[in-house]
Amino acid sequence: MLKFIRSLSFACSGIVLAVRSQRHMKIHTAAAVAVCLLGAFLPLTRLEWAVLLLTISVVFTLEMVNTAIEKTVDLASPGIHPLAKAAKDIAAGAVLVAACCAIMIGLLILGPPLWHFLMD
Repeated sequence: MLKFIRSLSFACSGIVLAVRSQRHMKIHTAAAVAVCLLGAFLPLTRLEWAVLLLTISVVFTLEMVNTAIEKTVDLASPGIHPLAKAAKDIAAGAVLVAACCAIMIGLLILGPPLWHFLMD
């Protein structure tokens, strides 16, 4: 049980480090808080909440994986190398794809009830 708690502590430290040190993680966190606060005032179903939370977690996860890849590449290849650049660019591209999809999902789920609320 102690090993599990230690592992959990390391994982939480990694999340805190990512949020504190990465500008994009701060942006994603602010967006996630805004979506959750907005969702709390709209009549969302459990399925809509599940999709929103899963989407948020995918963006957070990819941003943290991107950060880990960048740090590892910087350690392994301190100089400029085309393969290092490719690895970093591909990882950043994965985050961009997820973030763009998250925006579309947010609009699909939050848009109609928000529109209805504002038009009443």
